[in-house]
Amino acid sequence: MSIRPFRDIKRRKTKEIFVGKVKVGGGSPISVQSMTNTLTTDIKATIKQINEIHGEGADIVRVSCPDESSSKALKEIVKHVDVPIVADIHFHYKRAIEAAESGASCLRINPGNIGNINKIKEVVKAARDNNCSIRVGVNAGSLEKDILEKYKEPCPDALVESALRNIKILEDENFNNLKISVKSSDVFLSINAYRQLSKATDYPLHLGITEAGGFIPGSIKSSIGLGTLLLDGIGDTIRISLSDNPVEEVKIGNEILKSLNLRERGVKIISCPSCARQGFQVIDTVKVLEKKLSHIKAPITLSIIGCVVNGPGEAAMTDIGITGGKKGNNMLYLSGVQSEKVLTSDMIEKIVSEVEKKASELENK
Repeated sequence: MSIRPFRDIKRRKTKEIFVGKVKVGGGSPISVQSMTNTLTTDIKATIKQINEIHGEGADIVRVSCPDESSSKALKEIVKHVDVPIVADIHFHYKRAIEAAESGASCLRINPGNIGNINKIKEVVKAARDNNCSIRVGVNAGSLEKDILEKYKEPCPDALVESALRNIKILEDENFNNLKISVKSSDVFLSINAYRQLSKATDYPLHLGITEAGGFIPGSIKSSIGLGTLLLDGIGDTIRISLSDNPVEEVKIGNEILKSLNLRERGVKIISCPSCARQGFQVIDTVKVLEKKLSHIKAPITLSIIGCVVNGPGEAAMTDIGITGGKKGNNMLYLSGVQSEKVLTSDMIEKIVSEVEKKASELENK
């Protein structure tokens, strides 16, 4: 059972490309990305973190390649992960070539920063020969000098002009297996730049509010910025940039998509903030359930409501629900229908059991 959205988001139609085995654009599901913060040359640590990020639900993982040792380390790294790897390249064209030859599925570059046209041609050839896509990554903090001089400061027009310039560089080499981003740490600048760019090109767009900050402020800024664009139908892949564990970025990214009914993955918990009417400790219960149900991949809705004011109504719209009752007698709902009374002491175990049973049913369909 799922709540029917009052508004279906009409997504902008874009070209379809592949990042490894993951489709991006063309109506494909919006993918979630994150980025490692280990030293890429520490192969064991990088593999471990990539697998943790992927296990949390990331579809694509980016890895920084600042030097030759890092780009060549990808050759070993990709053997031990089952998720497409994007190599983050900034200035040296040889790093891009090495990364493509080492198994990267995508190169994140600014062609304008790579150097002369001959170097760009070599990068494009390496990408084409190795079935590697390219992300044109424009950032308000690293605009080309002449564009910054023209506009005096980062602004939507400046970011879009940089993006279109870099797209043309690749198109002139008959390369169009690409996606684009125009990121800023400013929410309004990012929103307006993406809106403007979405009218100027039909390449898939990678969304992000860059350098968004710590967990709470970064999550809020990203939710506002990306949520606004996604509601407009803009965006084909997203990354939440937090000064935190990359796994947390994936959690927030997935929650944003689930909140907009743009992704169905894992348990969506609807819970009350708790009050004096609650028949059990709602906050503690939700925290425990979030951990115990984090392994569930099937899309399931679960309502945890402390009393009978809103509980029955919420339970009627979720797959599984629990409503607080008197003296620890709480009502369990399955598919919106009252099932049985459950003591508070048995409640968590019962909910986990029912969610796992429902997940098994969905996976075996």
